[in-house]
Amino acid sequence: MSVNHKKALDAAKNGNWEEAHNLVQNESDRLSNIIHGYLHRVEGDEFNAGYWYNRANEAMLDNSLEEELERLYSLLPES
Repeated sequence: MSVNHKKALDAAKNGNWEEAHNLVQNESDRLSNIIHGYLHRVEGDEFNAGYWYNRANEAMLDNSLEEELERLYSLLPES
C-alpha cells in the first residue's frame, strides 16, 4: 500500500488530527515517521513525538508547528 503523505499533511493542516494519524500510524517509511512525530507534537506529546522523529533518524527541530508543517510539505516527492 502506498502512503498518501500529502493527504495526511492536508488532514493535519485542516485540523483533522485523527484522520492524519490513521494514515501514517501503521507505516514505517521515513516520511510517515516524521509526520507521525509532527502529529504528536501537535497533540502536545513531546516524548512520543521524539520517539517517531528518532525512528526516522531525524532530529526534532525547535521550530513552530507551522514551520514544521511547511517543512514537511517541502519533503513531499515531486509528482
